Amino acid sequence: MVEGVIVKGVGGFYYVKAQERLYECRARGLFREDNITPLVGDKVLIRINEEDGTGYIEEIMERKSELIRPPVANVTQAIIVMSIKKPDINFWLLDRFIILAEHQNLNIIICLNKVDLTKREEITSILDIYKNTSYPIVKTSTKTGEGIEDLKEYLKDQVTVVAGPSGVGKSSLLNQIKPGLELKTGDVSKKTTRGRHTTRHVELIDLGSNSYVLDTPGFSSLNLDFIESEEELSRYFNEIDEFATSCKFINCLHFKEPGCEVKKQVEKGRISPVRYENYLKFLEEIKSIRRY
Repeated sequence: MVEGVIVKGVGGFYYVKAQERLYECRARGLFREDNITPLVGDKVLIRINEEDGTGYIEEIMERKSELIRPPVANVTQAIIVMSIKKPDINFWLLDRFIILAEHQNLNIIICLNKVDLTKREEITSILDIYKNTSYPIVKTSTKTGEGIEDLKEYLKDQVTVVAGPSGVGKSSLLNQIKPGLELKTGDVSKKTTRGRHTTRHVELIDLGSNSYVLDTPGFSSLNLDFIESEEELSRYFNEIDEFATSCKFINCLHFKEPGCEVKKQVEKGRISPVRYENYLKFLEEIKSIRRY
């Protein structure tokens, strides 16, 4: 048997890259009996039919991680792409993507794209919002080439999910990183200022040097229903979580409680008011979910 990686799954067929070739494979019925579904990103052992070059997936190796939305295995990091303009950056949406990636224990890189469309002062104000988080921020432009090489470095030796709303330039960035991909890109609708979805399925793109990237619509659901309690939310805001242990009450929600260290740090500027306001919005959303 030969070891490989599932790079695409369509209609019950799995396309496995092994020995520098791509094999069209079926999965053994045994997986179905055990309620196991092969996922893009799975490392597998396949038995190859030399007559026609097809194969059967005989074994799925232990997964290091598993995302539910999109369904993919062994992802190590998320690059969250947001455009500065066209469409304008949406911090509420950016922080929502961050929560989803944090929940999956992924390393997170923020990519600010289309930086050629705005002034440096605006970029600096955005960087200030996230300066006290642990997330690296890459500034990119497919027009000028700024930041493309930096982005390539972050992709090395990783399996990366590229997430973000449509129209921010995810496919355009991947086309620059690996010329020849020719991924379809979507123009931003002038009427709605939103991008049009261009990616319809989950596929693992081999960038070489043990590096893969998922060309997907990103996290296909942005619901926060996986958060089991209101207290859990602050864990996904790492600069809030840093100060939460110093609050007067152990179960402090950092809203109206007295002796809240987090609110003090917001006043001192160590936690961005933008991030804190988004935290409060998500807190209210989780309260609503828990009511029903």
